[in-house]
Amino acid sequence: MRTKSDIKTFATTVFTSKWRDPVMFAGLLLLVLIGLIGLAAATGWEETLSHLESLTFWQISLLLLLSLANYGLRGIRWHVFAHRLDLPLSLFQSLRHFFGGFAMSVTPARVGELVRIRWIGRETGASPERTAPLAIVDRASDLSAMAILLAIALVFAAGGPKGAIVVAAFAIIAAIIATNPRIFSACVTRFYRITGVFPRFFVRVRRASQTLAQFSHFPTVAMTLLCGLAGWFAEGYAFFILLQWMGADIGLATCIVIFVFSTLAGGLTGAPGGIGGAEAAMIALLSLEGVPISLSVPATAVIRLTTLWFAIALGLAIFPLAERISKRGPYALEK
Repeated sequence: MRTKSDIKTFATTVFTSKWRDPVMFAGLLLLVLIGLIGLAAATGWEETLSHLESLTFWQISLLLLLSLANYGLRGIRWHVFAHRLDLPLSLFQSLRHFFGGFAMSVTPARVGELVRIRWIGRETGASPERTAPLAIVDRASDLSAMAILLAIALVFAAGGPKGAIVVAAFAIIAAIIATNPRIFSACVTRFYRITGVFPRFFVRVRRASQTLAQFSHFPTVAMTLLCGLAGWFAEGYAFFILLQWMGADIGLATCIVIFVFSTLAGGLTGAPGGIGGAEAAMIALLSLEGVPISLSVPATAVIRLTTLWFAIALGLAIFPLAERISKRGPYALEK
């Protein structure tokens, strides 16, 4: 029989080890599944299942292709950013790093995706201080594209969720801070003075922030922003056609507002992949548009499966290859 001391030791081991993030993610996923199942049961299984069964193999394939278009465009954007740092990487290498990093999307705030920086270091010898801004500017570019897309969609939508403009503004401000070397460095310095912890880490972050200036090249900004806009529009359009197939009468602009807003809202929770927050926001906003729970629940489940979970599946498939190839890199022993 386990004592309280044994249980405490076990819990401490789990939550301070490499299993912490997967355990947290599994717990969040379980809660989301319980919530979705509960909603479906409350409205009647038959109607919910009938909506799911109405989707064909080719329709699901189209949703996956639109998601793949998003990931591919963002992968090209990652390569453009790497090129601005004069990293000797081919497009294939950049795509391998970018897609493989999706396997680490299960970590809180997706910090695990920094594994891409390790792969680049092994293959090119570039230091983390030099390549870390890649992760910063990539996330900032996503925020910018999603905020602009949300703002444009709000103009054409009949109405929008309260707070959508605030979320869009917050995303743009965060993107500006993350891509401006002086502002970012000042924020890092201020945060360190408030917390007073990890001085070496903050010094390295400040040094890395100086590299952000290399991404302010106008053609680079324009091209990467277009990649982000087109990519996120593809997933918003996937949400629109999914709802049309399932019988919901909602316009394209409104669907994009709901999808982008929910994705941003989920990300603000800091949960892995926005699990829980994104689904809750999506179902709530669809309900406000008059979509019954029996339709909004399966629609939310399907779009999350064909976007977030599809990305994680791709990452899990490519991660072993990316790790194996990077270990054979000329600088692997140094990383």
